[in-house]
Amino acid sequence: MDKGIREKLIFVYNADSGARNAILDSMHKVFSPSTYDCKLCDLTYGLVKENRTWKRFRETSEHDMIFLHRDEFRKKYASKFGHKFTFPVVLIEGERGLEVLVSVEELNALKTPGALIQMIKRNLGPQTGF
Repeated sequence: MDKGIREKLIFVYNADSGARNAILDSMHKVFSPSTYDCKLCDLTYGLVKENRTWKRFRETSEHDMIFLHRDEFRKKYASKFGHKFTFPVVLIEGERGLEVLVSVEELNALKTPGALIQMIKRNLGPQTGF
């Protein structure tokens, strides 16, 4: 990859933005966790704050990371890429545009933030500086 182009990781939650939606999502996690449909939210956040393991990884990563809700992603990227992604998803944006780094199926199979971190590192490969 050209050293002049810095890759960005884009994390897209399967939830919409806004305080009302955040409250509803938290309630859903408590009252019906088995039907909650954003594994990325589950892995990176508890009920009210960011998971400690995930936060440490995010803060020490050499990659730029962007976190968007699905409505924010669609608004920001719709003109360039349409709606071809299923959420939640982890994307990488580089010289070839947007590519899936961790798919919804892969996310749904993960059990811990540590497993997500390992998958991101593995999918990025050794040349990425993680």
